[in-house]
Amino acid sequence: MRRRLVLVLTLLSVLAVAAFAVPLAASTSAARTTQFLLVRAGDLDRLAATAALAGDDGGTRAGEATTLEEDVARHHELYGEPVLVVDARGRVRASSGLGSDPLARTDTAAAVDAALRNQPAAVPEALWPWSRDPVLLWRPVGTGADADGAVVLRADPALAAHDVARAWGLTAAGAVLASLLAAGLALLLARWLLRPVQALADGVRDVMAGRDVRLLPETGPRELRALERSFLTMADTVAATAERQRHLVAEAAHQIRNPLAALQLRVDALDPHVGGGGRAGYEGALAEVDRLTEILDGTLGLAAAEASAVASAGPAPAGSCDPLEVCADRVAAWEMPARHAGRALTGPAGDTGTAVAVPWPAGELAQVLDVLLDNALRHAGTGVQVSLVEEGDVVHVVVDDDGPGIPVADRPAALQRFWSGRGGTGLGLAIADRLVRGHGGELSLQTSPAGGLRVRVVLPGRGR
Repeated sequence: MRRRLVLVLTLLSVLAVAAFAVPLAASTSAARTTQFLLVRAGDLDRLAATAALAGDDGGTRAGEATTLEEDVARHHELYGEPVLVVDARGRVRASSGLGSDPLARTDTAAAVDAALRNQPAAVPEALWPWSRDPVLLWRPVGTGADADGAVVLRADPALAAHDVARAWGLTAAGAVLASLLAAGLALLLARWLLRPVQALADGVRDVMAGRDVRLLPETGPRELRALERSFLTMADTVAATAERQRHLVAEAAHQIRNPLAALQLRVDALDPHVGGGGRAGYEGALAEVDRLTEILDGTLGLAAAEASAVASAGPAPAGSCDPLEVCADRVAAWEMPARHAGRALTGPAGDTGTAVAVPWPAGELAQVLDVLLDNALRHAGTGVQVSLVEEGDVVHVVVDDDGPGIPVADRPAALQRFWSGRGGTGLGLAIADRLVRGHGGELSLQTSPAGGLRVRVVLPGRGR
């Protein structure tokens, strides 16, 4: 969003600068063109006056100190621009810079003809930095209806074009500088506007992860500051509600445990007194008590997992462990239950440890593995395989079984609380998933190459 806002503000600023710079450049060109034409008009008027005072032989009248030829030659010498003066019949009276036959050029002859017929010269509307073609200007000699002669000047616009180019360069440099300043101001404005928005986004992520929301900076517009304060109030309310909910679940489970234990003892005490006709009902009641006890234990485990995940979501990890050592320990602990269930349990190869440490306590990783191994051994056909793969600073712990698996459509629900698609309490995978996600990892359900269920746990680690 910041990039788009800066881009839009910068684009608007550039357009505003261009709207000012382009007319300024055009007016600069027009002003320099006017100056160029006025100077040349003055030269033409002076040369025409000199031609009018000069005799037919180029001499002077009324005590003039210079001859026409000298005046024409001096102009060409000073400005480097060819000049031609003709009489009323079009014969050359004075010439400089046009060679031995000044009228040989078609454009010059046409200019002489237009001047003798008192036609105005075609002047350029504007000179541009790339203007290099000479400009033909003329002036008739005399004041009557019939011209006494004509003065033709081949003006060179190079110096004027150079001045226009320099003015354009200064204008362009100013426009670029103004655009850069505008872009800098746009960036500062975008940061000022979006900093509280980014802080709110970080706060939302903290709330979603169960972390305490950091104090948001009191910056930005007044409306956004008010929104920040409202968000902090909302975040505190959500955190307090979630904490009360966790305490309620834990306290309720603890309160139920004692009467449930007493109920189990009383049901067990009834065993010698149950006859054959009531044996089936007694066994069902005992199974329901055991199931209720298992659900209660799972609920307490889930509450503990959520509390642990919230605590570990802060900036500092609670500890670290070697995932290979934890996997080997849990596989060894589950080997005897696996043999009693008639299933083979194979652990990961290697006994030197991994190159990546997982930044969370060994006890919590062991709790996750216990859930996955219990679930796999309960539903496996003949065996369970635990493997471990390192990819850079990420560790993959994979548990495969060859049981019936879980249909693809049911896998998202299998990670939710109290899903009973495979029997049991439906809390085991939910506990494991909450613990893994609380440490920034990911737990996914896939199809095992053995045909059953594959549970992949992705653990972000830190290299040793």
